[in-house]
Amino acid sequence: MKHSVINFAVYEDAREYVGVAKVTLPDLSALTQTISGAGIAGNVEEVILGHYDSMTLGLDFLSLSEQAIKLSEPRRHNIDLRIATQNENTVKGTLEVAKEKHVLVVIPKSTKGGSAAPASPADISGEYAVRYWATYIEGKKVREIDPLNFIHYVNGVDYLEDVRKALGK
Repeated sequence: MKHSVINFAVYEDAREYVGVAKVTLPDLSALTQTISGAGIAGNVEEVILGHYDSMTLGLDFLSLSEQAIKLSEPRRHNIDLRIATQNENTVKGTLEVAKEKHVLVVIPKSTKGGSAAPASPADISGEYAVRYWATYIEGKKVREIDPLNFIHYVNGVDYLEDVRKALGK
């Protein structure tokens, strides 16, 4: 049974520590089309296979840092989010640590300068357009969303494989 995040670390290019205080992972919102007409009693919302609305990653910094400035460079950034979660094994009666990892390719789209007040965080933050997102649990890839390369992989199945074949990709 999963309980909570023990802690996490964010890296750029899998080696340079970013030092963020909070991360907001992207939402996945499938693209849809409303279908109506003869033979359908009303409207039906059709979910388009493997197609998602744009995704955004949020990074909140406690203070202004060189890394926060570097992440505002208008280019692709490779972000590696590593999370340690606390799980309870109810059969053994023990607490266990599980590994979760998110790999994202992002481009900055906004930076908030934050604030300055005595004895308080600066609340610097950035929003980043996500080009790629893969999730690993205990080292096993469980999800990969890559809109530019027509990949929608979940739990061992690439739902856009046949679409790539149909398009000659």
